[in-house]
Amino acid sequence: MSVPAEMLATARDLAAGDRAALATLDWAGWPYVSLVLVAQDKPGLPLLLLSDLAEHTKNIRREARASLLFDGTAGMAEPLSGPRLTLMGLVEFAGEEEALTRYIGRHPGAATWAAMRDFRLYRLVPVRGHLVAGFGRIAWIEAHALFSGLRSS
Repeated sequence: MSVPAEMLATARDLAAGDRAALATLDWAGWPYVSLVLVAQDKPGLPLLLLSDLAEHTKNIRREARASLLFDGTAGMAEPLSGPRLTLMGLVEFAGEEEALTRYIGRHPGAATWAAMRDFRLYRLVPVRGHLVAGFGRIAWIEAHALFSGLRSS
């Protein structure tokens, strides 16, 4: 099913956010959610600077499946009627210097963390997204429709 252009634009705007809730699976298979800062690589895929010591990083190393929830409801009187996007995919190491430069450009304070030995840059390679653009405006969106350079699976 085709997603209306307006909803696709909303999803792209949300995916360009600077923070999200990261959901990973812990050692027993339970969902574990944490707040992360996000930047985007050149095709727009989410970048995450994570410490090896963090629980979410330990979880990702065991199980690469994860999701990011981007919340566009700040300041709304009725947040549940506002837009949000969940991206589901696989987290991979992102070692390119350009990706790190983009991340630090978005979050200048992260330069200190990036210089520490236990921080590494990762990217979520989405498979699909679930957009709630408002009451009754809900769509599943394949990742290739959201991000340039991705092939359909």
